[in-house]
Amino acid sequence: MYEVETRSLVQAVSRNADRFPSDFMFQLTAEERAILRSQTGISSSYGGRRNLPYAFTEQGVAMLSSVLRSPRAIAVNIEIMRAFVRLRAMLAKHAALARKLATLERKYDAQFKVVFDAIRDLMAPPAKARRPIGFKP
Repeated sequence: MYEVETRSLVQAVSRNADRFPSDFMFQLTAEERAILRSQTGISSSYGGRRNLPYAFTEQGVAMLSSVLRSPRAIAVNIEIMRAFVRLRAMLAKHAALARKLATLERKYDAQFKVVFDAIRDLMAPPAKARRPIGFKP
């Protein structure tokens, strides 16, 4: 994903172990590696890694982009930072809108209760549509 060799990735992780707590990364057990090997057809006697592989959570993958030095990892890290900035700006706009609505609601509460309820419903995240259960002919 980050266009680096496995040994470079492992080396970067071991040099920055404090950046990868257990909820960011863990090492597979021998049993889990055997299951993975049987499912993917990895060579069991020649080539490949001799050590147990690491598994990364979403946060661990993001942290990898900050410790690796490949151009791809740098680009991913920049995009992650930009996404956080956009998210913060979006939340700030939403918070400002909610404050303005609360002020207007206090001022005109009785007269426009229906309008405020409708606006609040529009601001709420949409509920996930459930797929109908059953067979469709």
